[in-house]
Amino acid sequence: MKTVIDVLEERIGAAMAAVAGTEDCAAIVRPTADARFGDYQANGVMALAKRLKTNPRKLAEQVVQRLDVSDVCEPPEIAGPGFINLRLKPDCVARQLLRINADDSERLGVEPTATPLNTVVDFSSPNIAKEMHVGHLRSTILGDAICRVLEFLGHPVIRPVIRQNHIGDWGTALGKVILGLWHMCMDEKKHKSELYYVHELRELKAQAGNRESLTALCQKIRNRHERDWEADFQYTRGDGEKYFKPFLDDLKNNKRDLREFWERITALYQYVNLLEESSSQFRLMITTRRKKQHFREDEDPFEYPSIPYESLSRHITSMMQKIDDKDNEQEKWAWELVTEISLAHCDEIYRKLNVTLSMNDVRGESFYRRLLGPIVKRLQKDGVAEESDGAVCMFPEGFKNKEGQPLPFIIQKSDGAHLYGTTDLAALRYRVRRLQADRIVYVTDARQIQHFDMLFKAADMAGWDRRDGEKVELVHVTFGSVLGEDGRPLKTRSGENVKLKELLDEAVERAKSVVEEKNPDLPSNRKAEIATAVGIGAVKYADYANNRTSDYVFSFDKMLAMDGNTAPYMQYAYARIKSIERKAESKGVHIQEELHNTASLDLSEPSELDLGKHLARYGEAIESAAADFRPNYLTAYLYELAQKFSAFYTNCPVLDAPREKRPTRLLLCDLTAKTIRHGLSKLLGIAVVDQM
Repeated sequence: MKTVIDVLEERIGAAMAAVAGTEDCAAIVRPTADARFGDYQANGVMALAKRLKTNPRKLAEQVVQRLDVSDVCEPPEIAGPGFINLRLKPDCVARQLLRINADDSERLGVEPTATPLNTVVDFSSPNIAKEMHVGHLRSTILGDAICRVLEFLGHPVIRPVIRQNHIGDWGTALGKVILGLWHMCMDEKKHKSELYYVHELRELKAQAGNRESLTALCQKIRNRHERDWEADFQYTRGDGEKYFKPFLDDLKNNKRDLREFWERITALYQYVNLLEESSSQFRLMITTRRKKQHFREDEDPFEYPSIPYESLSRHITSMMQKIDDKDNEQEKWAWELVTEISLAHCDEIYRKLNVTLSMNDVRGESFYRRLLGPIVKRLQKDGVAEESDGAVCMFPEGFKNKEGQPLPFIIQKSDGAHLYGTTDLAALRYRVRRLQADRIVYVTDARQIQHFDMLFKAADMAGWDRRDGEKVELVHVTFGSVLGEDGRPLKTRSGENVKLKELLDEAVERAKSVVEEKNPDLPSNRKAEIATAVGIGAVKYADYANNRTSDYVFSFDKMLAMDGNTAPYMQYAYARIKSIERKAESKGVHIQEELHNTASLDLSEPSELDLGKHLARYGEAIESAAADFRPNYLTAYLYELAQKFSAFYTNCPVLDAPREKRPTRLLLCDLTAKTIRHGLSKLLGIAVVDQM
C-alpha cells in the first residue's frame, strides 16, 4: 500500500508538470507541524516558480485547478506565497485502516522499496582483548536498528542486509595482551602463590607521580626479572611447547569465570603499559627467540639479538602479524585464545542487547591481512600512492594539515607496518568486489569523520568505489557521545570506562522495582522476565530517542520513568491494550472475529480520526528513519502514537461502546498494539510484554 505522501507527490507532481510543461517537477510533500493547516503541505511550487520566474501563488492556483485528490483529501487550500495545504478525508483514512487490517502479514500497510540496494552495514566493531564498554553501545544498537529497518523495507530482495563486524584483532594492543599473558604464565607456573604483577601494578600506580620512587621501584622489578632469567633461563625465554602452550590450554579448558579472566587481562594490560611508560627507569633488555631451534643450556643468551622492554609489545605484535610463519606459533596460540574468549564475551553482550549480529558476521582486521601488501603495491603501480618520508601515502584532494600542506592518508609506515587506513581500504574493496555492495554504511562515532572522508576520497582515487561502472554509495553514519551527569563522557568513579555488561545488569536490577510497583502479585519468574525486557529496553530506547548526532546524558532515572518518551512508557502502553483485549475476551467478545467481519469504520469522533491518521502514517516514519539512518524518527512516531491512543481511550469507551461503534474502536486498539509491537520488537529489537 502506497503511503499518502507517495500518492500526493505523484498527483501534485503530475499537475505541476502539466502546468509548467516540464517533467522535472518535485511536489515535496511533508506532514504539517500544526494540524490547523491540515495534514500535509506541498512546498514544491515555490522552487518551480523560481525556475519559471513567475508568481508562486498564482502558479499554486493553476496547479490546484489541475489537481484531483478528491478521493484522498478535502479541497486543497493555498497558504502564504504558494504552499498547498491538504487535509485527509475520514473516508480515505478508514479505507487505509481497513486495508491494513485485511493484510494478514506483519507489514502493516508498508510496501517494500521499489529500488532495493544490496547494503553492507559495518557496525559495533569492538577491539578484542578488552571488555565491551559503554562506548560500544551506540554503534552496536544503532547499526542493528539500521539493518532491521532496511531489511523490512526490502534492501535487498535477494538476501538480507549484510552485517560486518570489523573487530580490532590485529593491532599493538594485542601485543601487550600477549606479553601480559606471558607474565600471567610466569606467575602461575613459576611463582605459584606470589601474584607479583598484581603487587607491582599497585605499586607502579601509586608511584606514578614520584620520579625518584618510580626509579627505585623499576630497578627492583628489573632485578627480579634478571633473577628469574638467571635461575631458569630455559623457562623465562618463553619455551612455547613446554610452558606457554600448556598454560594457554589450561586457561581455555578449565572454563574460568569470564569476570575473573577480564579482571586479570585488564590488570596485565595496565602492568605492561606502565612498565613501557616507565622504560627510561626500567631499562630491561629482552633476548628475542632464536628461529627454528631452541636455546641449549650451554648457550649464552646475550649472543642473540635483544630489544628494550618498551619495544617488546610492538615486537610481539609484528610476530603475531606473521602467524602464518611456523616460528611464531606462541603468538598464534595466544592470539587465537584471546580472540575466542573475546568473541564469546561480545556474543553474550549481543544476546543481552537482542541485536542481530552473529559470529558469522565477524570480519576483523586479521581477515584482510594477506591483502594489505598487494594493495599497497597495486596503489603504487596505479600511480595513486607514493613514497613520502619513507612511508607510502595517498593524498586525497581537499585535505590539509595545520601548515596548509597536503594531508597524507598513510597506507604503509616507514617500517613497513600497515595502518587502519590500509585495512579499511582492503575491507572496502572486498565489500564492493566480493559482497557486491551497492551501498556501504559505516556506523562510528563522530570523531572518525575525517578518517572516513579521506577513506572515501582515497577509494575514489583508486576507482575502488565503483562496480560495473556504477558508483557504490559510501555512507558514514556518525553519532555523539554518552555522557555522565557531569556532562563528560560516562566513566566510573575511578575514571575507567563503564563496562557494558555491568551497565545492562544494573538496568535490569533497577527495572525490577518498576515491575514490583506495577504488578507485585506476578510470579517471580515472570517479574524477572519483564524486568529484563524493561531494563534492556530502557537503555536501548533512550539511545534511539536521541538524535544520533547529539551527545546525551545517561540517566537511569529518566530512562526508566513511566512517563515521557521512554521504553517503560511504550511497553506499558502496549500492555494496557493487551489488558483491554483480555477483558474483552472475558466478556465473550471475540475480537479477531469482529475485526475479520468489519467492512466499514466510523471515525466521527475527533480522537478516533486523529489516531487513525497517525496509524496510517507508519510507513512514512519508517521510510524517513531509513533515508536518514535516524531511529529517533521512529521512536518519535511511536511515542506520539501512544499519546494519541491515550487521548482516544480517555474520550472513547471501547468495551462499553455502542454496538455500531465497537468494531471501529477495537480495530484502532488492535492496530495500535500491532504497530507498537512491530516498531519496538521488529525494528528496534526491544521486547514488549503483555503485563507490566
